[in-house]
Amino acid sequence: MRLITRPIQLLLLVCTATACTSNKPDSYKTPWERWYFAFTTPKSLPAQVTLLRLLDIDGYATTYRTIDQPRGISTGRWSEKNSAGNTQFNQAERLPQIMIFCWDSIIDKKIYQSTLFFTQDTWKKMISPYPDVLKPGKNAYRQTMLIGLAPEGKVRVWLRQYGHSDIPLIETEIITVSGKELDMCKGVTGSNFSYGYSNETKAFILNKKYPYGSW
Repeated sequence: MRLITRPIQLLLLVCTATACTSNKPDSYKTPWERWYFAFTTPKSLPAQVTLLRLLDIDGYATTYRTIDQPRGISTGRWSEKNSAGNTQFNQAERLPQIMIFCWDSIIDKKIYQSTLFFTQDTWKKMISPYPDVLKPGKNAYRQTMLIGLAPEGKVRVWLRQYGHSDIPLIETEIITVSGKELDMCKGVTGSNFSYGYSNETKAFILNKKYPYGSW
């Protein structure tokens, strides 16, 4: 895993504030000025995202240190329409190529590092219009990406399509590591796992079997 994540980390560091070579076709001109990403978790199984780097298809990298945190109410499995945190700080201007982020799983008491590799399928979905359910005759776009963080370091990703179920991005390659395999996320945490679980989490997991659902 380290052989994959370390070059990506270095690439993101080198490309920050500088355009790297990109193979983006002209057909990927976006019909919107910004897109958004939001994190979601299962009910009462919180996580905290501490650092995120995004490489877009124009070759620019952005580092996010102030990140809107996950919220979620799914129980047992992910919902067809997932609740999620805000997107005040989680914004980008260009289509995503690679996203790598650090997150604390409170239930696992672990730091995880997840890398997402996006494909043309994602880009096409994000720039393709669909009928706006709130404004008949108008078009809407899939500008909000949802990222699910669950026990065992499980990560899922969808695009939100308002008025319909979230669209799974099944072609997205997701690599998650922890422990000795951390590089960018080594020592990066916002949690003190020695505090144990909150009363809400204790009540929720009582008499339930880990990982408390199918994620």
